[in-house]
Amino acid sequence: MDLPAKLFFSAFLVLSSAIHGAQADAMVTGTVFCDQCKDGQRSPFDFPVNDAKVTVSCANNNGETIMSREETTNWFGSYSMRFDGTPDLSGCSARVSGGGDGSMGCGEAAGDAQNLRLMFRMFDMEMYVVDPLLAQPAQPMSSCPRSSNPVPSPPRSPNPVPSPSPPKSPPAFRLPPLPPLPPLPPMISAEASACPHEKWAMPEYRCYWRVNRDTKVAVAFGMAAARRYGTDITLWNGLQGRGDPYRTLLREGITALLNSYNSLYFSYHPIAVITHMNVALMGSPRAVLLTALRFNRANSGAGNVTCKFTSCN
Repeated sequence: MDLPAKLFFSAFLVLSSAIHGAQADAMVTGTVFCDQCKDGQRSPFDFPVNDAKVTVSCANNNGETIMSREETTNWFGSYSMRFDGTPDLSGCSARVSGGGDGSMGCGEAAGDAQNLRLMFRMFDMEMYVVDPLLAQPAQPMSSCPRSSNPVPSPPRSPNPVPSPSPPKSPPAFRLPPLPPLPPLPPMISAEASACPHEKWAMPEYRCYWRVNRDTKVAVAFGMAAARRYGTDITLWNGLQGRGDPYRTLLREGITALLNSYNSLYFSYHPIAVITHMNVALMGSPRAVLLTALRFNRANSGAGNVTCKFTSCN
């Protein structure tokens, strides 16, 4: 048994003895994801859905529902239900039954129901898990790969000549739709300049901000940033982040975005900054750190560009 399993097992023992004197009950847990492409399977475009309604129902041999319970997912798309006693839930299933105000428009339809699986039974307690459930929007995301509909073939000629079929190319990886960029400011500098985040945070250089400091990070960088950082943090707040790879990425990404709006010759175009942010947030923690380091190098001038700020009047 590896270390995480041992820690989980130990925590469960403590929890089982602390809850109502090891009272017998059954727990069901799972997660709901938004199936943005409506293809019925997990993909890089999918994200956890909060405020989605999940129903666990159990039927008898005649198909009649004998027990049902509904729960709502939290911010991380997870849900949990507790059933008193030790009912046999092995024949029960879970499905997405609706979406609330916080489901980001991803509750109009739902994927297939999933059966409950018994994870373990111990001390009159049972733990059931459910494979990820899929909620679906009314329409698939526009950037999803589309399957072509068959076109009726023309009438066959007396002496048909077969034509070679073009090779099929695999569907290209696409990012979620990026947020619309505000128009480039008319006073953008034609001089090469790159300034670190410390400079952008100084009040004497506030006039160089081409973007409103109170703009939300979710608005500037899109849905992937909204899922990671929430919808309340502003560009000014994000510029103060440090100590955590994701906060460091946000700080350096905001700095790179500000530099790209301030100088035509900065290493990144605004669209490139947002694209690299989205790719990093959808990747591994190592990708997050590498992207943050690349932004940091560009913001530092990469050894040959200096910061051209002068104090604002």
